[in-house]
Amino acid sequence: MPIINKLIEIETEPKINIYNITPEIQDFLASTSIKNGQVLVFSRHTTTALAINENEVRLLEDIKVFLKKIAPESDSYLHNDLHLRDVPEDEPINAHSHLMAMMLTTSEIIPIVDGKLALGTWQSVLFFELDGPRKRTVFVQISGE
Repeated sequence: MPIINKLIEIETEPKINIYNITPEIQDFLASTSIKNGQVLVFSRHTTTALAINENEVRLLEDIKVFLKKIAPESDSYLHNDLHLRDVPEDEPINAHSHLMAMMLTTSEIIPIVDGKLALGTWQSVLFFELDGPRKRTVFVQISGE
């Protein structure tokens, strides 16, 4: 069974942003000969996440508001006491971003059927930047036959 890997690179905008990476995954799948199997999508950062949901502008704004309510940037967090730990000079104050990421997930698995992602009508693979701007990578692995 072949296994093919790829990194998707994303240069993100400041703060919380949500990116639809479905087209990049579909393009990668189309470049392979895999007709049936699965795609693993894995976020490689502790302040990013993934979800499968609807890529609708107003819903995406609702999601951002919801995440900010769960872990407000203005709250006090021990992780933000940078003077109490050994950190690089450019270390951000970002405990809220780590906590938001924990409420989502770091990976998704999508079935491949007849050479296509078996997503539902309104489903998209969404990448969440919770601490931008940054250069990010998403690991994608396709396996099957």
